[in-house]
Amino acid sequence: MASIIDKAKEFVAEKIANIPKPEATLTGVSVKSFNRSSATFHSEVTVTNPYNNALPICEISYTLKSADRVIVSGTISDPGWIKAAGEVTKLEVPLKVPYDFLISLLKDIGRDWDIDYELGVGLTIDLPIVGNLTLPLSTKGEMKLPTLSDIFQ
Repeated sequence: MASIIDKAKEFVAEKIANIPKPEATLTGVSVKSFNRSSATFHSEVTVTNPYNNALPICEISYTLKSADRVIVSGTISDPGWIKAAGEVTKLEVPLKVPYDFLISLLKDIGRDWDIDYELGVGLTIDLPIVGNLTLPLSTKGEMKLPTLSDIFQ
């Protein structure tokens, strides 16, 4: 009896491992806007769905780091749905950073007025039968900050 159960478990595990999964890519970080108290950066997640039905997104979790320090992290709950097969879904990930924290990064900013960053995003999707699946995404790069002349234009 135990061998039948073990074979059934192996069969199910093999079938689940071979189920097509949504694919996602992450763009770099750029400056979106700024005001008196904070700067808002953004990145974009592009998702393709191999299924003929739309899939619900449970949450998007994100962490933006620079010089091994977390600049901002958080989650976006229930951001919507991934469109059915054949259509690309684009999701914006806004990252709001207070100026006082950016000032603490002055060592990294230096003369060239940019920040070396690492952005990690977890896209959690509810797949039928399988349950929640988190697609881990990450990108590294260099982000140019706006200068004073950019602010007052």
